[in-house]
Amino acid sequence: MAEPPSHGFNEFVRSRTPALLRAAYLLTGDQHLAEDLVQSALARTHRAWRRLDQVGNAEAYTRKIMYHLQVSWWRRRRVAEVLPGDLPERPHHDDSALRMTLRAALLTLPPRQRAVIVLRFFEDHTEAETAHLLGVTVGTVKSQTSKALAKLRTLTDLHEGSPA
Repeated sequence: MAEPPSHGFNEFVRSRTPALLRAAYLLTGDQHLAEDLVQSALARTHRAWRRLDQVGNAEAYTRKIMYHLQVSWWRRRRVAEVLPGDLPERPHHDDSALRMTLRAALLTLPPRQRAVIVLRFFEDHTEAETAHLLGVTVGTVKSQTSKALAKLRTLTDLHEGSPA
């Protein structure tokens, strides 16, 4: 009897959703939007599962879908969004002040700059890979990175290791 098309997909979802949600949260800056982004990306991954399961690159495929969906959502959404309230408190570690400062600073960036920072520095992609994933030029990645880092420097004293 042939295996169902979603063989292995449920395990993939269970094991990789937390990591996908972290990346999506960094891209969107909002927990609910991150959940929507991951859900949409996983739905598309499921449709292509037979092909991906053979190649073994389901996570890379899902992340690429997330990046492309986020870019298309920016292009459709031209109205400024205001994120309500602060993030809920989580158990703190020794670096919690720095983590909270970074999170708050990241949320002040426009979506495209946030995506470039996330892909370059949190996901460790090269400029060329980031450009390819977002469907923009390397020059756009460089300029958005420069603008984002300049804004982050004005908001924090991260180079001195302490929150602003």
